[in-house]
Amino acid sequence: MEKINCLVVDDESMGRKLLEENVRQIPFLNLVGSCKNAFDAMEKLQENSVDLIFLDIQMPGMLGTQFLQTLKKRPLVIFVTAYDHYAVESYELSAVDYLMKPVSLERFTLAAHKAFDLLKSSHSSERNAEVINTPIGPIGPLEDFFFVNVEYALVRISIPQITHIEGLKDYVKIYLEGEKRPVLTKTTMKSMESKVSPHLFMRVHKSHIVNIRKIESVKQQRVKIGLFDIPVSDSHAADLIEKLNLTRPS
Repeated sequence: MEKINCLVVDDESMGRKLLEENVRQIPFLNLVGSCKNAFDAMEKLQENSVDLIFLDIQMPGMLGTQFLQTLKKRPLVIFVTAYDHYAVESYELSAVDYLMKPVSLERFTLAAHKAFDLLKSSHSSERNAEVINTPIGPIGPLEDFFFVNVEYALVRISIPQITHIEGLKDYVKIYLEGEKRPVLTKTTMKSMESKVSPHLFMRVHKSHIVNIRKIESVKQQRVKIGLFDIPVSDSHAADLIEKLNLTRPS
């Protein structure tokens, strides 16, 4: 894989210089720009191909977390900040890492390697992507995985392995074929739905998303997947029947 194009964003001059110097110490990182606020960063992103942003959070005009949410196509992000109370929000935004200032070169290098591994895995998946043939509508080449935050670590989730997803207030449980325990991560059902919906998944209840290919039977507004009987709400029942290309029993 070629070098990772990086952008540094920090409103403090000294903070930018330290980040720039750390980037130059890592052989696989390539610094394409250094910005003092989110608005400068927006311009740099339009002018350059950026794979990774080292992003301060507490900045005038727009917080780093707010800036990240404005991006339709997000590069990987490593937050670098003097404040620890943004940690939860950063993980909800799927940040690669969260570094507290002052950052040692050793800790910076560890975070950079995390980003490198994620990009390498992503590029490998793109090269090996195949068209999925299915009788329930055409599907083109798609990413077959995503990462979620689990106890301050990024965990890879194979989408074809997911049987169903259950929402629990601020968390979701991701059930995987062949695994005894579900993966528990702090995120929303809406976020999960956006990640899996192109892959023959369907929201059948406010708290449940199912993999259509894993459904074994449908009875009395419940679907059976393995040992699980999953409820289907009234508002989703007709759509499920249509999706499965079935007719209601007389």
